[in-house]
Amino acid sequence: MESGRATLLKEQQLKDQFDNLEKHTQSGIEFVERYSKFVKERSEIEISYAKQIRNLSKKYQPKKNSREEEENKYTSCRAFLSTLNELNDYAGQHEVIAENLTSQIITELSRYLTELKAERKSHFHDGRKAQQQIESSWKQLESSKRRFERDCKEADRAQQYFERMDADINVTKADVEKARQQAQMRHQIAADSKTEYSNYLTKFNQEQNEHYYTLIPNIFQKLQEMEERRIERVGVSMKTYAEVDREVLPIVGKCLDGMTKAAESIEPKTDSKQVVESYKSGFEPPGDVEFEDYGPGQTIKRTVSETSLSNSRGEAKERPGGGKSKGKLWPFIKNKNKLSLKLITLNSHVRNLIEGSGPEDFSHLPPEQRRKKLQAKIDDINKDIQKEMDQKDALTKMKGVYEKNPQMGDPASVDPRLVEMSMNIEKLQSEVQKFEGWLAEVEGRLPSRSDPPRRQSGLYESQHSNSTMVDNNCAQDRESSPDGSYTEEQSSETQVKVAIANTPEFDDEFDDGDEETLPTIGTCKAVYSFEGNTPLTGHNEGTISVTEGELLFVIEQDKGDGWTRVRRNEEEEGYVPTSYVEVFLETNAKDS
Repeated sequence: MESGRATLLKEQQLKDQFDNLEKHTQSGIEFVERYSKFVKERSEIEISYAKQIRNLSKKYQPKKNSREEEENKYTSCRAFLSTLNELNDYAGQHEVIAENLTSQIITELSRYLTELKAERKSHFHDGRKAQQQIESSWKQLESSKRRFERDCKEADRAQQYFERMDADINVTKADVEKARQQAQMRHQIAADSKTEYSNYLTKFNQEQNEHYYTLIPNIFQKLQEMEERRIERVGVSMKTYAEVDREVLPIVGKCLDGMTKAAESIEPKTDSKQVVESYKSGFEPPGDVEFEDYGPGQTIKRTVSETSLSNSRGEAKERPGGGKSKGKLWPFIKNKNKLSLKLITLNSHVRNLIEGSGPEDFSHLPPEQRRKKLQAKIDDINKDIQKEMDQKDALTKMKGVYEKNPQMGDPASVDPRLVEMSMNIEKLQSEVQKFEGWLAEVEGRLPSRSDPPRRQSGLYESQHSNSTMVDNNCAQDRESSPDGSYTEEQSSETQVKVAIANTPEFDDEFDDGDEETLPTIGTCKAVYSFEGNTPLTGHNEGTISVTEGELLFVIEQDKGDGWTRVRRNEEEEGYVPTSYVEVFLETNAKDS
């Protein structure tokens, strides 16, 4: 009985150990899942951080054709742009971290967890099966033992009954013999039960020995090895977690080195020189003011006001005697003119005249800035010319191929395009010559021209023709003023009024007579179509559109600038390129 109790106690303890191991291994799996979740959340943080860094870099990138893009000529702005680019690469390294964490840890741990759960399930299944086997053997042993005990008791009772029957003289011999046979049968059954019990006991002891010394230790060993592999795998993952960061540190260091190098490339003196170069006006400083003595019958001219500080003394002297038109009102000079701005906004072209902005020759800019603008314009047109010439050369070669191999194409099909390119090149070259003339004038290589180098609208011509008249009137007013108190503000106001009065929008209000119609001096036929613009609008002011084959009247010959003035009807006239028309002048016009 003591042995049976010990066996039951050991079995219960073993079952408790299995429960403890099951809880422990489940806790280990949950730890791996928790660590995997931690790495996944870190990866998501890296992706979010990289995205925010990229958006930040993109947000502060200079927009095309913006003030920030123009400021990239300064070393400080270029350094900031380099920092933004390096920051973008820096964000890319955080994306690499997230990608490596996902591929090297999260994906691997997910696959390992699936294998770990299956292995754990298999080991505990084998343990439960072993427990069920030993419990079943134990139950068979107990059953055979109880049966043996019962058969022994019944054999003893049968023997006692036989003995009583044999001792009783009143019992027949047949009853005694029957009792003796019954006792012998019970003894035989007891002997068989004893043999069966002995066999079950031997079998149970063997199974129990194998259970406690072979099966269960092997299962525990496998569980131990599984747990050790799990712990080792977590350690490898943690090491990989650190190595993923360590791998990108050299590249991150290069990004930071790039930022440092960009910061060290900033040159304050270079930036300040570029500011000076960008905004220097090219004006000559004014000379000394001469002393003017006062004598009988003389008046002293008023000192130049702050509104005319941009004009040199030489210009002030030339105006009264030579009748030159006074300089433009530069937009950066104070203007005390009290003229209502409501009238100015009625016409954008009048506003351009007052503010000095918008002319094609950039005459509203200071000399140095005008030179830069003209040079940039010439460079752009030369690039367009080179592009057209390259395309023309390519088409010429194509035409040569077609002429040698007619089956590849019709050479005549290329001619219209070649003619169009030739006209484009001629037009662009004319534009280059025009801008080079203005550039030469600015640089002082050519004398100042009285006529504008290109065809202007009626407003532009009226402004320049009236500016001289205004200056002459101002000179007369200065002489006729009782106290000689003529001011620059009066001249400015007069000029503005004259400019407004001569705009097309005010012609009906200020002009009583009709404009004189120029006589025709011949006719012309449009060889090519030309798309012109309405006067006072667009880039080519005063041009007129013509179609190929159209007949027009010529009212003014080409003056050497490549434009001919034509008329379609009494109300529609303008300029067309001379190379686009075939002119037939009348005899008297040619002689004259």
